[in-house]
Amino acid sequence: MATLPSIRISGLGKPSEAVAVIFAEKENKLSDQAVDMVGGDAAFIERAAKISEFEGKKSSFLDVIAPEDSAVDRVIVVGLGDAAELEESDWRNLGGELVGKLKSLKIEKAELRFDAPDASAETLAAFAQGGFLRGYVFDAYKTTKKEEENNADWALSLTIQCGFEAEAAAAWKEAEAVAGGVLLARELVDLPPNALGPVEFAQKAVDLGALGVETEVLDVEQMEKLGMHALLGVGQGSRRPSRLAIMKWNGGKDGDTPIAFVGKGVVFDTGGISLKPGAGMEEMKGDMGGAAAVIGLMHALAARKAPVNVIGVLGLVENMPDGNAQRPGDIVTSMSGQTIEILNTDAEGRLVLADAIWYTQDRFKPSFIIDLATLTGACLVALGTHRAGLFSNDDELAERIHQAGEFTDEKVWRLPLGKEYDKMIDTPNADMRNTGGSRFAGATTAAQFLQRFTNETTWAHLDVAGTAMGSNKNAISQGWASGFGVRLLDKLVKDHYENS
Repeated sequence: MATLPSIRISGLGKPSEAVAVIFAEKENKLSDQAVDMVGGDAAFIERAAKISEFEGKKSSFLDVIAPEDSAVDRVIVVGLGDAAELEESDWRNLGGELVGKLKSLKIEKAELRFDAPDASAETLAAFAQGGFLRGYVFDAYKTTKKEEENNADWALSLTIQCGFEAEAAAAWKEAEAVAGGVLLARELVDLPPNALGPVEFAQKAVDLGALGVETEVLDVEQMEKLGMHALLGVGQGSRRPSRLAIMKWNGGKDGDTPIAFVGKGVVFDTGGISLKPGAGMEEMKGDMGGAAAVIGLMHALAARKAPVNVIGVLGLVENMPDGNAQRPGDIVTSMSGQTIEILNTDAEGRLVLADAIWYTQDRFKPSFIIDLATLTGACLVALGTHRAGLFSNDDELAERIHQAGEFTDEKVWRLPLGKEYDKMIDTPNADMRNTGGSRFAGATTAAQFLQRFTNETTWAHLDVAGTAMGSNKNAISQGWASGFGVRLLDKLVKDHYENS
């Protein structure tokens, strides 16, 4: 990755950097503190604003060279619009937009006065987090970097002044921990498939031991003994052995029932014998976006020392069309004992999750399971790249996920489950088949399939096919991988499941 922004919190004072950043509300209203920061006379800013017709509208910027007698050489004015109407997601986006602006101007050091009306440690931390996330660029494999493309050698040091330094520093420390989980998820999705196989991905989980996460990894032989033939069937055509990584964060009280997250980790998906079209297949390196979100979440929770017991499980496989690959027509027996007829080897993620979900509920007896998966193109057709599909057997859990998504701007939309859909995966040849048998309701029939392995545990499924990779660029995410789900689920856990 490119060098990430360095963000420091300080108390109020005269700027120590040549570039000052200040806020302006609508109609170019500057605060007294902002005026004081640039030397006590803001007339030159007002003149520049009038000439350029800058009015302080939200997400607008004014770049001014300061006069000789000013305390700084340059002033960047950030428009807030009506600051009283800004929500936390707006502050996060503003932070990302500011870092994008500073990068375009090739400014490497700046100092910002965070003095907006109703400013708080939480809004400052959101602002800083947005700027930090905007700095992510996946360029690890570029040996000749074109400066005009992405300012490859650019690195930002940003100091944020405020009148509540201690509270802001604590809030930023926590927000930075969550951002670290997002960036881990992004990097894993962005990595080329030859660099990230099941074994390498499992090692990333082991590496979380540095943060206090306990991880164990099951190999093929161990999974065979457990009867995980649904998961293993997907990976049997690959020379790269499948793995199941189990992560534990014990931040809660001893004996407290854990909550659990399960991720689909198909490190590359050719479709197997039911081969995908060649065009666009390179994007199937991101078919482990669900597992990336789960490991990113575990990083976030451990890094901020969340007071909760959490299990994270990653089903890690590669789906290849080898001579030993699974065939359409095969029938496999899952860990649950239920049999599955394979109609399409490209409906593989649900097979991986079937065994991973059953293993999780059987071993850990969690209070709920949330699985994440880039599972179906049908969900992408239904919701596009703006929302993930949400399915659940529990209204309270579903509503909490929805609320967390609205707050973090990682939005979801609930889609239906029902007996009429469940019948679509029945088959006379086995307990179920791995597709609904038609193009209709594909996201729902996939979710119905997964529900058969929950053993009536409270459960939710997030289909992130349209949001984990290739989603729309925005103020805090300019790359191909978004890290979707980490901030959403961290918010869910923090609001509802941590010990007080």
